[in-house]
Amino acid sequence: MDKREPQEKKAGLLQSSLLVSSMTMLSRVMGLCRDIVFAITVGASANADAFFVAFKIPQFLRRLFGEGAFAQAFVPVLSEYRQQQSLDEVKRLINCVAGCLGFALLLTCLLAVVAAPLVTTLFAPGFIGQAEKFALTSQLLRITFPYLLLISMTGFAGAILNSFNRFAVPAFTPVLLNISLITGALFFADSFEEPVFALAWAVIAAGILQLLFQLPFLARIGLLPRPGWGWQHEGVQRILRLMVPALFGVSVSQINLLLDTVLASFLPTGSISWLFYSDRLAELPLGVFGVAIATVILPQLSRQHAGSNESSFESTLDWAIRMVAFIAVPATLALWVLAHPLLMTLFNYGKLTANDILMASYSLKAYALGLLAFMLIKVLATGYYAQQDMKTPVRIGIQAMLVNMVLNLVLVVPLYFYFNIGHVGLALATSLAAYFNAGSLLLGLLRRSVVQWQAGFLRSMLRVVLAASLMAAFLLVVRGDHALWLDLSAVQRVLRTLGLCAAGMLVYVGVLALSGARLKDFRRQA
Repeated sequence: MDKREPQEKKAGLLQSSLLVSSMTMLSRVMGLCRDIVFAITVGASANADAFFVAFKIPQFLRRLFGEGAFAQAFVPVLSEYRQQQSLDEVKRLINCVAGCLGFALLLTCLLAVVAAPLVTTLFAPGFIGQAEKFALTSQLLRITFPYLLLISMTGFAGAILNSFNRFAVPAFTPVLLNISLITGALFFADSFEEPVFALAWAVIAAGILQLLFQLPFLARIGLLPRPGWGWQHEGVQRILRLMVPALFGVSVSQINLLLDTVLASFLPTGSISWLFYSDRLAELPLGVFGVAIATVILPQLSRQHAGSNESSFESTLDWAIRMVAFIAVPATLALWVLAHPLLMTLFNYGKLTANDILMASYSLKAYALGLLAFMLIKVLATGYYAQQDMKTPVRIGIQAMLVNMVLNLVLVVPLYFYFNIGHVGLALATSLAAYFNAGSLLLGLLRRSVVQWQAGFLRSMLRVVLAASLMAAFLLVVRGDHALWLDLSAVQRVLRTLGLCAAGMLVYVGVLALSGARLKDFRRQA
């Protein structure tokens, strides 16, 4: 490695994960505030459905270009260049990737803006028979789609910073999106005949802010990209070869959620919004902890693989799986028990009705069941990407996609016709397919012997299950029935919810401690 290379920050995996988690927690809290504002200003109306579709499409593609397939292909190659090439070659790789990625994204955005009705037809075919809703979605999509270019280049900048263990800035950046959307909803919605247009323009403003925010930090480490035309660059070619299959494999869960949106467009008005609000709560632990752990271990695993350090590679994956279980198991049970109270506390104001809350609570419980699998997918897929193996997750992803589609048909139809909760079938199918995906990824890593359970793994898992079960039983007893929450004021709901969450956490941590768990159990063993 070149001596002139920017200094890399040194920190343990636990410390780095906590740093990313704290920044992401701030972002998610702001995201909940944003969703509360959405509930007040647009609720679960037809226009809200239109905006959520127009916002979800570039967000979905951003997961592919910015945070998903691109990052998983780019970081291992960049890590290898750092290990084996000079600093000048590292900079040349970054410049070529910036130019090629930027051009591809710009072309994609131009095509989507011109063909917005076609894109709307593809992603929300159920809107075709609703002329006003379809036209509004297409108009909103023309405004929101260029966000893909801005946020994907932001993700590119964040991947560089993450590779040099500068995790805080990329983790904080999403806060700017939430601030922009809250500002647009509260201060500019009245300036438009239809308030959702204020939200659409706020999305674009957020993309500009997020990209500009990261550039000074890249300049500080001397890696501010100067985009160049380099499609024939060896590193770019390798990233493309890795990225093309990963475009599908890395974001299977997101594709499943998008398929849910397509099917939900045929269900009663409000279904898309119910899924949106419940998914936002289910993604809180996933985004705060699952994505944080995967973000931190990818550069580490990539360097360990490049350096043929097999024992450290195994230890890192074992640590990541333990941390996922430590967070996901209690979070799943807590979301299940407190689904209705949480949604009432956060969203039962303004235009979101009591029936909307009830319907969203059903889908939240269904999403909560898949939380462990969603988080494991993030971590286990990273084990393949660090080895520059994109084909295996793709194969498993295709299988999981087929499983999800079959489960959609099996679950949605009876739940819709007999119980009028078809949207719950979509959420439940997504969760069950995620377990198939995660199980297949884990089995493949076990067969390669790159996952080796460290001493005390089973004992740690039994402690987590015991502590989480007792926590859930406690919350079930003290939460109160739905009628009680309806009679509470907004302040009383917030205080009661915070009290329940704090008490549940104390029970969980207390039982873990009494069962013999210690902080050292959650540190990576050398």
